[in-house]
Amino acid sequence: MIAGQAQAQIQTPGTAPAQGPDAPRETPPAADPQGDAPIVPDAEFDKALPPLSGDINAPLEPMPADTTAPATTPTTDAAAQQPITPGTLPPPPAVDPALAQPLEPLSTFNTEPLRSVADVKDADAPDIRYTNEVRGLDPLGLTDEFNSLSALREGKGKADNATQVAARGREDEQLAVRLMKSLGYYDATAISTIETVPGGEQKLKAIVSATPGQQYKLGTITVKADPTTPPDLVRRELPLRTGDPIEALRVQGAEANVSLKLPQQGYPFVKVGERDILLDEQTARGDYTLPVDTGPRSSFGVLRTEGDPVFDLKHLNVFPRFDQGELYDNRKTDDLREALVATGLFNGVGVQPVRTGTILPDGTEQVDLMVRQTRGPAKSLSGGAGFQTGQGVTVEGTFTNRNRFPPEGALILGAIAGTQQQGLSATFRRQNAGKRDRTVTLVASALRANYDAFEAFTGTLSGRISYDSTPIWQKKFTYAYGFELVGTNESVFDFAENDRVRRTYGVLALPGQVQFDTSDNLLNPTRGYRLKLSLSPETSVQGSVRPYGRSLVEATAYYPVSDSLVIAGRLRAGSIFGIARDDIAPSRRYYGGGGGSVRGYGFQRLGPLEPESSLVPGDKDRDEVKDLRPIGGRSLNEFSIEARYRFGNFGIVPFIDGGNTYESSLPNGSDLRFGAGIGGRFYTNFGPMRVDVATPLNPRPGDAKVALYISIGQAF
Repeated sequence: MIAGQAQAQIQTPGTAPAQGPDAPRETPPAADPQGDAPIVPDAEFDKALPPLSGDINAPLEPMPADTTAPATTPTTDAAAQQPITPGTLPPPPAVDPALAQPLEPLSTFNTEPLRSVADVKDADAPDIRYTNEVRGLDPLGLTDEFNSLSALREGKGKADNATQVAARGREDEQLAVRLMKSLGYYDATAISTIETVPGGEQKLKAIVSATPGQQYKLGTITVKADPTTPPDLVRRELPLRTGDPIEALRVQGAEANVSLKLPQQGYPFVKVGERDILLDEQTARGDYTLPVDTGPRSSFGVLRTEGDPVFDLKHLNVFPRFDQGELYDNRKTDDLREALVATGLFNGVGVQPVRTGTILPDGTEQVDLMVRQTRGPAKSLSGGAGFQTGQGVTVEGTFTNRNRFPPEGALILGAIAGTQQQGLSATFRRQNAGKRDRTVTLVASALRANYDAFEAFTGTLSGRISYDSTPIWQKKFTYAYGFELVGTNESVFDFAENDRVRRTYGVLALPGQVQFDTSDNLLNPTRGYRLKLSLSPETSVQGSVRPYGRSLVEATAYYPVSDSLVIAGRLRAGSIFGIARDDIAPSRRYYGGGGGSVRGYGFQRLGPLEPESSLVPGDKDRDEVKDLRPIGGRSLNEFSIEARYRFGNFGIVPFIDGGNTYESSLPNGSDLRFGAGIGGRFYTNFGPMRVDVATPLNPRPGDAKVALYISIGQAF
């Protein structure tokens, strides 16, 4: 009976109550007669609770047995233990044959881990190509600066995935906002979007859109500083005005100007504090406040020194261009440091103002300068080389011990080896001798020169005192004077014998020179002019004493047509008076032609030549007009015009030169010879490298068609 009931329950399909709008509605049950009455009365519920002990430490009492639980029906338990009658359950599903197959060995499986995009490093790695665009910055003039700093631009249109492109776009959002704020657009916003380019596989377009908003401008400008002399000094040197845009570069530049200008006007210890700008969104104005600690108004005191004793205080006091008690100016402090560096005797040198607390009668505080010396190498080797048509190759080398005779007493040993000259020299030179930029020089030299004009073996002993310009301190007025003792044996053309003979000359000269210079640069001037006059009373001893004078005047001018084009011109005239030309040693005469004269003509080739009658027919060495050698003259005149066009570190210089040398003591301006050409310049920090190619415009028989000149420095 029990088994039959179980079978009926399994075989009879179950039903679920119908749900939804079409379900049959049930009749609501009759109302509960008890209503809200409690299921168990309170008295009965309290009676059923076990008694509780008042002792909280007493052990828990056992729970009473539940006498209300229904008893287990033996019949039900027995039915649960009966086996299910076969045939009463549906048959099990068929077994999948694949599941019955044995498992494949693990060695047959590919155990290589799955690679992500970031793991792929080879050339076939998947990548994203994109273009980028910025909008809204053109009206502000920020597009170029944005592009130079853009992360999207730096990626060069390639990325591993779109997420990387989006990250770069977010970086560029911040960049755009920073740039706009730097111009006073403090409400600026920017957003980057990524678009898919239609028809392009893995092709994206990143767009950064900038919205500047309103530009803020300066409102009130307040400077908090101690009283100064003059009273408005700080405000005057802070070039900001109410209504100016609050541009970062403008504000920072104005504050830097305060730090720069006040130390030039007696305040060496000025400190500019942190600015404060209070923005008002309603008026788009920003009230600006700048605290400035000016420190004491100061005057120059004395020099102090520490470190390696390269120079003592006595020699250090030769360098300053200020007097004790003079109002402090840090430009003169910097000049002192640069002059010490220029001696070449320091590895490092510092000059710092030091407060003393001493108040001078004018109310300023005395400030001493501490010179910190670090000794450097005093010995050096140097060399140079050049080439000129007619002069050949010249190579020079020198060994210098700049402090062989302290202070600044240099010993210089030099050698020259060239196509047409060879020689040795020894020089003693003391720089800053008792006065800054005053130089005392003594030279002993022996030289062999073999030119077309003459061949000479010359020994010279000379001395010179000069007050010179330097790249650190270019002076308007300079001078030099000295002496020369020259003994020379030279070949000279003797008109009486119609041939060259050798003669020995002794020369005593007292050369002097003055120069007035308004140019803007010592090595590469672009504006201004220079006037130079040289005069040398001399005595030639060759059988008898013959006094005479040599003079030379030179003027150069420089006019800037534009930032890249300078017109440069030169005029030069010389005269030897008081002696016949043939009584002057050939090496002391004037010659024209060459890289520093009229380019296009050979070195010393301009001017009087030997007569054609000096040529010997059939002489294999000299039987043509081109072998006529120059004999020099007593006067010369020259001019040059150059157009110096510079682009970057390079330049092109077309030029035209003219001039000649004359037998007379004064130039007459006749028979001028002209040369023209073009040059190249390579500008370095020590001056331009020069290569000039020129040709004579009205050559004489025997003059070369082309001349080449290679050297350092401008032609003039």
